[in-house]
Amino acid sequence: MRPLALALILLAPLPAQAEVEPGDLTLTATAELNGNSAPFAREMVLLKIRGVYKQPILLEEVVQPSLANFSWTQLGRDHWSRTKLPDGQSAIAFDRTVAVFPHHAGQFTIEPFIHKLTINDVGERRVVEVRSKPIPFPVAPWTEPTGGPDAKEPWWLPAKDVAITDSWSPDPETIKVGETARRIVTLEAQGMVAEGLPPRPVMRTRGIITFAGPVTRETLLTPSGPVARATYQWDVKPGVPEIIPLDAIAIPWFDTSTRTMRETEIPARQIGGGLPDRETDRAPPAIPSPLVTAAAALAAFGLGLALIGFGLGRPSLRLSASARRALRAAARAGDPAGFRAALDAAMRDAPDLARIWRGRPDVAAVLAALDRSVFGAAGAPVPDLPALARALSRPERVAGPPGPERLAPLDGPAR
Repeated sequence: MRPLALALILLAPLPAQAEVEPGDLTLTATAELNGNSAPFAREMVLLKIRGVYKQPILLEEVVQPSLANFSWTQLGRDHWSRTKLPDGQSAIAFDRTVAVFPHHAGQFTIEPFIHKLTINDVGERRVVEVRSKPIPFPVAPWTEPTGGPDAKEPWWLPAKDVAITDSWSPDPETIKVGETARRIVTLEAQGMVAEGLPPRPVMRTRGIITFAGPVTRETLLTPSGPVARATYQWDVKPGVPEIIPLDAIAIPWFDTSTRTMRETEIPARQIGGGLPDRETDRAPPAIPSPLVTAAAALAAFGLGLALIGFGLGRPSLRLSASARRALRAAARAGDPAGFRAALDAAMRDAPDLARIWRGRPDVAAVLAALDRSVFGAAGAPVPDLPALARALSRPERVAGPPGPERLAPLDGPAR
């Protein structure tokens, strides 16, 4: 709140008071426990400090306890406002939010906050100290066999929710040896501050060169609590001409609402091996001259006869470029329902491919798992969507009939 607005609230006239009575000046401090459970070490707990004052206030100062055994940070500025009490009287309200992080397990007490107020008491300036009550603060020990706040690996990440956004420029499937794509991963965690987010993950695999960029961190203050955001950046350059699979990076985190460990991941991607999605590739082809057209037709006819005669024709089927792009986009977004909708459209356009997929046990099993995650009970595991998109985007060979039956007799049945 701006100093001028604060001064106006503090000095605004309130109903005249003959003297300070019990209940005229109150200060409370409340710990908002996640899941109504004792926190673990390094888990954020919000302290809400609220004062309600009926007397006019001339000056004020908050004396905060030492908060031994805790790290802490104030979230935002103090907030002053006018409020109505249940009995209809007017009062001044003071609000402060402090995030505390216990260092280790144990039984602790948060000592009282003290608000020193200079008030006008029957025409005289008077300094009073308003105290909150102490808060018992137990911190639970971690009893699981792995993980926890004291483990070096994995990084301890307690939050209400965690979300990951992964973006590339250009698409990594379109780059070739010597070209560079920039990857930007944004990690957001609700219910914590940016300093608690993990360091930049290690992205390393055979055949690529990575250049790590800067890491930016920020804490966003929202009505429901703080949101921590970290942005990680890499420049990726392939060093070999073949397709390079880039594995997913798992990020475990502790759900402070359900008090359970969960896991999210930076999705797997493929470097190289895709078709470029550039405007020049969608430009209409140039119209060839009649002579070139005639020559190409004769060459194609001759080649066709040669393939028929020697039995080398092995046609293949593949999804259209637009269908492949739709599957990749849904996979990158981690959207199983959107992936299933894109797959339905692709299967309607290519029923022969759909029959081939259903006949392959490995693909059919993954498709069944996808259906369970979309249409089955809540919590069903989602298959690896990027890997499934790559599998469905590959060409499928179609076996032709035996050689003698490929070309019917030109002059009717053979005698």
